[in-house]
Amino acid sequence: MPAFGIAPLLDAYFRRRFASVGLVEASVLLDGGATTVHCWRFAPCADADADADARPVLVLLHGFGPPATWQWRNQVVPLSRRFRLIVPDLLFFGGSSTSAAKPGPISEAHQAEAVAKLVAAVVPAGTARVSVAGTSYGGFVAYHVARLLGPGAVERVVIASSDLLKADADDRALLRRGGAERVEDVMLPRSPERMRRLLRLAYHRPRRFTPGFVLRDLVKVCSSIKYLICLSNSKTLLQYLYSDKVEEKKELIKGITLGNKDKFQLTPLPQEVLVLWGEHDQIFPIEKAFEVARKLGANARLEVIKDTGHMPQEEDPKRFNEAVLNFLLPVPKFSL
Repeated sequence: MPAFGIAPLLDAYFRRRFASVGLVEASVLLDGGATTVHCWRFAPCADADADADARPVLVLLHGFGPPATWQWRNQVVPLSRRFRLIVPDLLFFGGSSTSAAKPGPISEAHQAEAVAKLVAAVVPAGTARVSVAGTSYGGFVAYHVARLLGPGAVERVVIASSDLLKADADDRALLRRGGAERVEDVMLPRSPERMRRLLRLAYHRPRRFTPGFVLRDLVKVCSSIKYLICLSNSKTLLQYLYSDKVEEKKELIKGITLGNKDKFQLTPLPQEVLVLWGEHDQIFPIEKAFEVARKLGANARLEVIKDTGHMPQEEDPKRFNEAVLNFLLPVPKFSL
């Protein structure tokens, strides 16, 4: 495939989508320069206009896989109308990395610390509380951000497709469904066949094989662009999305503390929490959604998005976005 293949074109398209709603690309240095967090953030106001933008702040945290621009591309337009968005790449995804010493592998709690520092660096002093939303692995991080900063700083929390009660038995069941021996083989596919298996797990209605010439035509006209990421016949896509920082991401999987009773105990959050889940999720099956919502306490409620899998924000972005907006901005009700 030529150098100007489908993956770079899609990447450029998604980045333009973020820029089109006024988000600014930035690399924020933390920990004395030892940590770099790449993000898309709301444009900073001039001093004279510091109070001009009254929209609340919302932080969007992606899951394992492609960078944030790929995972939140269907959310930035409707959400940016009502929120000042901060959309980071988590550590060792996209342009984010760290050389700061940590005790053992980087955990989701360490990721939350970086997100909290990013928010402190980006959000103007005196701004009202922020809200945070995370999907899958990003949901693990969102939970820790809410617990770390507390209700004085974090107002509401959205946890989507994220099994905060994940244990060894859940990993073994995932490996059976994915036909793999290690979780990293499922979540970090290194071959087209592994990619196809992951897509079958992640999507309720994965797209069938599409010839390369059709893909090229689709890119030219940008029609059905939101489905192109689901197609698994391009080695270029696989290499572009899953070849960066592989060893570091393997360490992130090892660093997940969920299920380790010595390192993590799920406790209710004092904030209002929306648990969003796809009805046919095969990464984290739907029965876990009820357990997570119950364990999060009286402030949590569950909403199931029908006919979707592990990625409801992609398979049914309209209903996903409506659920998020109606929860974060409960009056009036929004219909997109």
